[in-house]
Amino acid sequence: MRDISVQKITDALVHLVRSACLSLAPGVVERLRQAEQNEENQTARFALKTLIDNAELAASNAVPVCQDTGMAVVFAEIGQDVRFVGGSFTDAVNEGVRRGYKEFFLRNSVLDPITRKNTGDNTPAIIHTSIVLGDKVKLTLLPKGFGSENMSKLYMLTPAAGVAGVMDKVVEAVFSAGSNPCPPIIVGVGIGGTADYAMLLAKKALLRDVGVSSADPQLAEMEQILLTRINDLGIGAQGFGGKTTALEVRIEKHPTHIAALPVGVAIQCNAHRVARTEVL
Repeated sequence: MRDISVQKITDALVHLVRSACLSLAPGVVERLRQAEQNEENQTARFALKTLIDNAELAASNAVPVCQDTGMAVVFAEIGQDVRFVGGSFTDAVNEGVRRGYKEFFLRNSVLDPITRKNTGDNTPAIIHTSIVLGDKVKLTLLPKGFGSENMSKLYMLTPAAGVAGVMDKVVEAVFSAGSNPCPPIIVGVGIGGTADYAMLLAKKALLRDVGVSSADPQLAEMEQILLTRINDLGIGAQGFGGKTTALEVRIEKHPTHIAALPVGVAIQCNAHRVARTEVL
């Protein structure tokens, strides 16, 4: 059994907020640069160059890569041999988010859904926990902007829809989103489970490292087919047309009920921000 002070959780979240909100996830700029080099549409190419310049300026000047610094979505893999001491894990996460957004002067975007009163410190965070083997805690922060989050889709298909029906709905989701999620985008897809779990799988798919395909050969093939179909839509960078509407498609799956085929689609904007750390 390992005792971990919740103060370490708070400190880790402060670090993650800074790391995630002020720079794109590793590999994203390289993908944008590849898209720029391959683009023939001059307006789209200019848009891609602007996105690259923006990301590089944000990183070098320690300023937010996007004015929408998102809602803090925290994924915590907690070792079953960990015991938290000194307070509440949830409170510690929220304190880290609160301090991080305050210390780095990031926009407060969280409010009561009914009264629309802002909480003033970007809390509470959305926290997803899972219990795993070991005596460590792995924390991942996904600051989720809502230009893209608002484009999320859940489809409860009949089993007869099959793989073709799943892929048609993913393409439909991207087409209906158009330029709203600030393309080029990353598309997370969750297949299976229940309605809520399909959406969680889609969100988890966004956490995958750039350039890493699914380990499942069938899903990896679907990812490539979908990427081609989505880019053939011609929405392009910032909606200006061209070759690159999406940088990647990522699919995760889970067994589901015999009567169901849930499909969740989580779209991420070009400002793809993910940061990870391990707490011992």
